[in-house]
Amino acid sequence: MLKLLCPRQYVAKLADIDLNDLRQKGICALLLDLDNTLVPRDEDRCPEEVVRWLEGARERGFKLCIVSNNTSARVLSLASSLSIPAVPRAIKPFKRPFLQAMGLLGVGPAETAVIGDQLFTDVLGGNRLGLYTILVVPLQGRDFWATSLVTRPLERLVLCFLSQRPDKGADLT
Repeated sequence: MLKLLCPRQYVAKLADIDLNDLRQKGICALLLDLDNTLVPRDEDRCPEEVVRWLEGARERGFKLCIVSNNTSARVLSLASSLSIPAVPRAIKPFKRPFLQAMGLLGVGPAETAVIGDQLFTDVLGGNRLGLYTILVVPLQGRDFWATSLVTRPLERLVLCFLSQRPDKGADLT
């Protein structure tokens, strides 16, 4: 079970993801979490650095899709402003939203990476399908109350444990 929580990469921010490296791995599609990955949860606009990174990914030929547990109104509004298709109310870590997003993009699991800020939704969901998973440090901003009280403390424990393992999949130090 612990292996399902281990991301293939762990980075401080989107800009630290090496798109050329992903291309060499055969990745051509990126499934992106929205809140605290692309945009702070309490804001309605992506930071300019994120917008530039998304444009760079698109220019390099990556197919993009937002997969978010948030409401349809919020997800579709932000996705539309970025010209990216989206799967709102995803109920991650279930497989269905990831499969739906891959269907929208016309890609399979071997070609797809999931990028998100949570182990128990983004990483777990992606790993359950054999997708390449990338955990990013959450953007600054307010978390959903349950995320603050339950998820983030559990994630810190899991990340601490994973960083101690010699067989860890990502550099978690």
